[in-house]
Amino acid sequence: MTPTEATLRFIAGHRHDDVRTLALQADRYPDVDMREALTQIAGRQTAETKVPTWAAEEGILYPPRLALEQCSSEEAARYKATLAAEGSAPHGSLADLTGGFGIDFSFLAPHFAQATYVERQEALCATARHNFPLLGLASARVVHADCTDYLKRMEPVDLIYLDPARRDGHGGKTVAIGDCEPDAAALEPLLLEKAGRVMVKLSPMLDLTQALHTLGHVAAAHVVAVAGECKELLLVLAGGEVPQADDVPVRCVNLAADDEAFTFTRREEQEAPCRYADRPRAYLYEPNASLLKAGAFRHLSYIYKVEKLHASSHLYTSDVLLPRFPGRRFRVEGWCGFGRREVQELLGGVRKANLTVRNFPATVAELRKRFKLSEGGTVYLFATTLNDGRKALLRCGRV
Repeated sequence: MTPTEATLRFIAGHRHDDVRTLALQADRYPDVDMREALTQIAGRQTAETKVPTWAAEEGILYPPRLALEQCSSEEAARYKATLAAEGSAPHGSLADLTGGFGIDFSFLAPHFAQATYVERQEALCATARHNFPLLGLASARVVHADCTDYLKRMEPVDLIYLDPARRDGHGGKTVAIGDCEPDAAALEPLLLEKAGRVMVKLSPMLDLTQALHTLGHVAAAHVVAVAGECKELLLVLAGGEVPQADDVPVRCVNLAADDEAFTFTRREEQEAPCRYADRPRAYLYEPNASLLKAGAFRHLSYIYKVEKLHASSHLYTSDVLLPRFPGRRFRVEGWCGFGRREVQELLGGVRKANLTVRNFPATVAELRKRFKLSEGGTVYLFATTLNDGRKALLRCGRV
């Protein structure tokens, strides 16, 4: 339902204000639907950073907080749109069976001549009908239906997009494919009967190897991080002959950071030789979140010719700087064991540092307390284990 004129004026006049403060002032505005106004103000403020293209459009209506939290960011949605465009026909068709707030749909739809949004919540359908024309999607078809029921009766399309709900009936989060709604594994034969390609968005917490074995027709996998944080796992399903699970190409991307990308297969990871360092060299490398999630450890060492500090540390080192390494790059300024005097000499009076723990028997909080360090600054410390089992503290600076 579109807000009243009084509510719209209130929203426009307070779009940058703190919603908690506004909520305490509700009695001052008897003509305003304060609950709706606060939802819209909070939604737009979230969209300014998460989906700036939407926030720039006047008149967009936003859903309650939970629906917006579960949405893709604009960077991730644009990445999915790029994947869709690579395999779509000039006059292709799309069906998004789990439309939600419609962010992914709004970026996917322009690449297809026909695009259908399906959503079982009538309120979200109403919001989509209001928003899509404002976003240039006036021809998009909005269908209020259960996705499984619609899938059974729909006409075939070129691409189906599916983002299963990852919350159970009590609001708790779920991760496994079979625990999400709908169950993509149970629907897999019907999905591939209705579409040449199926793109499934899954939780970043899901084990990639498990996902590749749960779904039988995975043609490609994408582990997507945004600004260093792993956000989603995308599986592209296709009919016909597809690779075995160990030969599925896995593309790891870190968006908003020079769009770092690295592609490998599980078989390549298993068979890759990996060199181990006897000590830290001049430079230290920390793989980005998508690589850590996908488990590209040995193959990363092989491709970039870097040495691993320890099989379980997932930190790499080299004597020569590799500016294209997909992750954070540091210059090693010094390192030591954990004797009190040597740590004092290494820190040299530093009281503020960025501290990371990798394969080490203590937490960041415990080490901060022990070293009396606050967070931040230009010094980077890594507490880790070397290949010979020694515990080491590395002091570094960003390259």
